[in-house]
Amino acid sequence: MIIAFIGIIVGLGIGFYLPITFPAQYSLYLSISIIAAFDSIFGAVRANLDNKFDTVIFTTGFFGNAFLAGMLAYIGDQLGVPLYYAAIVAFGVRLFENFAYIRRHFISKLRE
Repeated sequence: MIIAFIGIIVGLGIGFYLPITFPAQYSLYLSISIIAAFDSIFGAVRANLDNKFDTVIFTTGFFGNAFLAGMLAYIGDQLGVPLYYAAIVAFGVRLFENFAYIRRHFISKLRE
């Protein structure tokens, strides 16, 4: 778990100090892919708390969900239909459910 926190801190440090920019036309695809990636990360934390974490499931879910969400947004953009709303709703609901579970887990640990 400590390695994960070190990785997060290093990743945030690199992200804040490197001047990486993306064209505005890709912002929709990037934002929905980030939501999908966060869903996978929160799901991994929840699985770890339940002692059910599997690296293969996490890795394939992380990249698969981000790719699928980006492709859904792209296809919807090409068709002129906002299909990215489906990904926002699906990943958003799961993201908040996982966060609520993690929060309740830590609150119950603090009360013990």
